[in-house]
This record gives sequence, structure tokens and C-alpha cells, in this order.
Amino acid sequence: MNTDIRLIALDLDGTLLDSDKKLSEANREALRMCAERGIEIVPCTGRIWQGIPEFIRELPGVRYAITVNGAVIRDIRKDQTLAEHKMSYETAVALMELAQKFHVMYDCYIDGQGYGESRFMDHLDDYGAPVTLQGMIRRTRRPMTNLIRMVREKAEPVEKVNYFFDNQEERSRAKIELAERNDIVVSSSFSNNLEINGPGATKGNGILCVAKHMGIDSSQTMGFGDGENDLSMMELAGIGVAMANAVDSVKKAADYVTLANDEDGVTAALHKFILDA
Repeated sequence: MNTDIRLIALDLDGTLLDSDKKLSEANREALRMCAERGIEIVPCTGRIWQGIPEFIRELPGVRYAITVNGAVIRDIRKDQTLAEHKMSYETAVALMELAQKFHVMYDCYIDGQGYGESRFMDHLDDYGAPVTLQGMIRRTRRPMTNLIRMVREKAEPVEKVNYFFDNQEERSRAKIELAERNDIVVSSSFSNNLEINGPGATKGNGILCVAKHMGIDSSQTMGFGDGENDLSMMELAGIGVAMANAVDSVKKAADYVTLANDEDGVTAALHKFILDA
């Protein structure tokens, strides 16, 4: 494996952050040491930029961000978009209409802003939204009365549609129906959600985009993750690192499995491959 790493891409929830959505001092210090070596620290998340905690956005070495599962890739310092992979608003409307066949909460992102329906936002527990994420969901979604009507009226490309389920059987049925479409990418970051992006929107493609922009080889990149939406990072990064708490498919595709997110697994892998190499 190439240990001349120039870019470290990090999923947040279940990876860099602990179960309380906090950044440990060990992880903070390891990333600071990497940044001092000139390595780019790249948040790589399903969240929009404003949904990334400020303590992550202000880390040393953070210049680029791969957001919304690779739908929007930005140079933050220059306020420049490097690439976008969105879906048409018509596709988003069809996905939200499909969701009405199930007991599911749905929302969407448009131009870096989350939108949800008040009937969902007022009852997040009824749709299995993790308690640790409910505050962030409310902060980053603008409540609407009728989301489908709003998306039709705006008629703008959509970055992502989210589904949250309280029933795994319903989630499985929805996943089967979504798999019949060839114009979307379906993944998840939690056991009870589905995240639906436009073609080309993957975290792995985001890493390749930033690497190309930096003028480095993909072998000089490192990606950390735990969920299904991190699988492409394991496959395309020079070194793919899965957390001990990752889903089996991510562990199987990874080059290395580190400790769990609550055990400073990011720090352990950074020392193994970079800081103590």
C-alpha cells in the first residue's frame, strides 16, 4: 500500500465522530498532526456543508468537502464547486410520490438547503430517526407544508432525497422498488434509512475528483467509513479503512479494519499508516 498519503477522506457519523456525535481529543490531535504534514483533511459525508459541525469545518487542513454523498464537491476556501451530481426535480418528485406507499419520512436537499414536511419534523420518533441526529435534522431542514408541491414549483435540480423508516420490512420493500430504477444511486448511512442520489454521486467518485483537482494519484488517498454509503470509498481510495463497527460489506471491501469509532479507530489507523510509518 502507498503510504505517501496526501488526502484523508473521513465519513463523520459512526466513523470520525463517536456515538455522541463528538470528536475525541485523540482524533483531533491525530488529524492536526497529519495536517502539519501537508495532508488534506476532507470531510466526506451524506450531510450538506451547513450540517457539518463547526468543530469539523474548522479543523486544520480542511479545504475541500465531499458532501451529500458526493453530489456536491467543493473547495471551501475558494467558495468554488468542483463537481456536482444531482437529480432532476422530476425524479425527486417521483421518489417522494413513491415514498407515500410506505410508512416513511422523506426530505430532500436543494442548493445546500434541507427541506422537510412539518408533519414529519414534529414526529421524528415515529420514523426511527436516531435521537442523536434529531437536533441536526431540525436545524438543517426548512419545514414545508407540502414538499412535493414546493419541489415542483422550484423546478431546480435536487441533491438528495432521504427516507427514514421505523419498519425494516417496509425499508426492504422500498429498496427493491428503487433498485428497478437506473437513474439513481441508493445507499444508506444508518440501518433504518435510505439515501437516494443522482447518477455519479458517490463518496468514492468524490475522492477521485478532489485527487484529480489536487494533481495527485488516487493511490495517495485514504478513506474512512462504516456505512453502505462508504463502500465506494473502500473500493476507490488508495487505502480504504473500515471501522470495527462498520457493516460487513464495508469491512469486506476495506484494505484494513481499525478499531470502532468509540475507540478512536481513526487515530489508530492514522498512526499505523502515516504518523508512525
